[in-house]
Amino acid sequence: MTRLQQAAIETHSPPVTCVGHSRPVVDIHFSVLNDEGKYYMISASKDNKAMIREGDTGDWIGTLVGHQNIVWSARLSRYAHRAVTGSADCFVKVWDTSNGQELASFENEYTVRTVNFSPDATRIVAGGREKKLKIYDLYRPDAPALEGRAYQGTIRATVWHPSHQSILISGCEDGNIRVHDTRIMRSHVTCFPTSDVAVSCINLTADGETVYWGAKHQVYFWSLALGFSHDPTMITRHEMSKPVKTVSVHPNGEKFVYGSDEDSNIHICEAMSGKELEAREGHKDRIHSVSYSPDGELFATGSEDSQIRLWQTNPTKSYGLWQTTSTP
Repeated sequence: MTRLQQAAIETHSPPVTCVGHSRPVVDIHFSVLNDEGKYYMISASKDNKAMIREGDTGDWIGTLVGHQNIVWSARLSRYAHRAVTGSADCFVKVWDTSNGQELASFENEYTVRTVNFSPDATRIVAGGREKKLKIYDLYRPDAPALEGRAYQGTIRATVWHPSHQSILISGCEDGNIRVHDTRIMRSHVTCFPTSDVAVSCINLTADGETVYWGAKHQVYFWSLALGFSHDPTMITRHEMSKPVKTVSVHPNGEKFVYGSDEDSNIHICEAMSGKELEAREGHKDRIHSVSYSPDGELFATGSEDSQIRLWQTNPTKSYGLWQTTSTP
């Protein structure tokens, strides 16, 4: 590698700033790559709106308007044909992303903090201050929701396993990670206590083989090599320098990024050891959400400063709005 190439790697591309939200951005999610190699991004905000954008450039596509309070959670279906949002107005709403039309609306008793699609986009899950999960069947939107048992705290995050259609994983304010079999909603197959601190976020690696989550100053990785059995030896824990509000693992599994309530930096760490490799500056306030794109070429951050920023992972190549010039 030449010194010029090394210098280029060490020089960060400036982040792309996506404006549009008027209040803090609290959630960001990407779709998967479609057959044309395209993907999309959705964001949720305290301005009561969700916005859909081109994934690689951040270009605005449309705004989903209909909630009367903070939109805490927003997710796209696998190929971004549908969107689902959950709000402090106690409603879960499903949208047609091609025209922004509201397709269904489900009322809950309390604030909804997390929503997600099943892998085939036929069902959605919602959780929040009601302290129990609800599963809605989009083929039967007038049918009552399937409900899980009540827990001891607000449900903060949910993720559906991509290849096990009936398996749903949740993270709760009571410090527990629970794996639910949605065929028998009144029970869960395992439960991991995460000390006595609230789980702030939860997700799966791109290969579906590892569950990871953040809680206080720790990032946890649970290998599913032995299935969903309760085996603490399959858990790896890394201690972080700041409390972990949000975390995302690169699709290749080698790095993860996290954001904190204590600073405005983006912390990039080695997945194997948890060692912090760098901290990037750019936002003016704390970070609420971070997510890698499905191809790993960028990650997006949402902040209390009301902005979304896209950060390139490899500054030596042209991608999206980042264009490099080659020297003969």
